[in-house]
Amino acid sequence: MNRLTTAIKHLIIINVILFFVPKLMGMDLTRILALYFPKNEYFGFWQYVSHMFMHGSEFHILFNMYGLWAFGTPLEQMWGKNKFLFFYFSAGIGAGLIYSLVNYYQFNGFYEQLINSGLTVTDIQSILDTGKYNADIIQLTNKEMSEFYSLYHTPAVGASGAVYGILVAFGLAFPNAKLALIFLPVPIAAKYFIPLMIFGDLFFGVTKYSIGNVAHFAHVGGALIGFIIAWYWKKNQFKIR
Repeated sequence: MNRLTTAIKHLIIINVILFFVPKLMGMDLTRILALYFPKNEYFGFWQYVSHMFMHGSEFHILFNMYGLWAFGTPLEQMWGKNKFLFFYFSAGIGAGLIYSLVNYYQFNGFYEQLINSGLTVTDIQSILDTGKYNADIIQLTNKEMSEFYSLYHTPAVGASGAVYGILVAFGLAFPNAKLALIFLPVPIAAKYFIPLMIFGDLFFGVTKYSIGNVAHFAHVGGALIGFIIAWYWKKNQFKIR
């Protein structure tokens, strides 16, 4: 069983505290710490870091903390605490930035269609503030309007982007490590399983066939940043301690 390394231990403690203590005290830190759409009034630049310590459910935090421990421990043992923390926060922040960029692109596409429908900036902001609109004068479907409204108002939480970066780095460092999965009868090598997970997120993010409210492009973003950093380090043996 993997020993609980220093950085991972502290990350897990902070995540657990920020999940359970506000619940016990009847506090909601979402509007302060979750990652909001950049044009939303609750958006703050610190949220690119703070959203990594927020989780939506017990299963969400359990899944992420397990991934952090299981795949991050060998990396911290190999890299050291400082290098691991640099990687973890780089992947998590990068995931948030890419997620915001994708959302911004999608939001602006809907926004331009509303402008072309004859709505003014004030009209659109009123829709975003109230959720009410006249469907007869808008070119978007109800589903598209719902997505437009959701992009603006729904915040992102979780360490998943950073964990996906860790997954990719683990796959690069230990490509032949066997990963046992509940829903498959035989272990699969990391070099096959991890790309499959990432392509799955990319597919669900592009096609919107996702089940549940999952930030697929945050996963893909974390994986991309994690791959770039881990690949560079592997090629150049970059060390910071």
